[in-house]
Amino acid sequence: MTNHVISADGTRIAFDRLGAGPPLIVIGGILCDRETTRPLAEHLSEHFTVINFDRRGRGDSGNTAPYSVQREIEDIAALISHVGHKASVYGHSSGAGLALNAAA
Repeated sequence: MTNHVISADGTRIAFDRLGAGPPLIVIGGILCDRETTRPLAEHLSEHFTVINFDRRGRGDSGNTAPYSVQREIEDIAALISHVGHKASVYGHSSGAGLALNAAA
């Protein structure tokens, strides 16, 4: 079942929640949606509550112009808030850069 959070700028961000355990947010690369990262999310869900989401402008997530990295960091913050204000992140490709920026 697809879930949603609303980012700081009002953009609707779609995600799936899989598994149980400490929260882990999977951040896909620029060309990925949550279907691309689903096999990884399913594997990780054996040990974590995985939040596998569509980055803005991809899959079922909305997109509010203009684009900025800060908006994507706000999306991650909304997901972290949703899972209890604390989560680990795993980023793939450009998602790794977002994970580092969000952690900073």
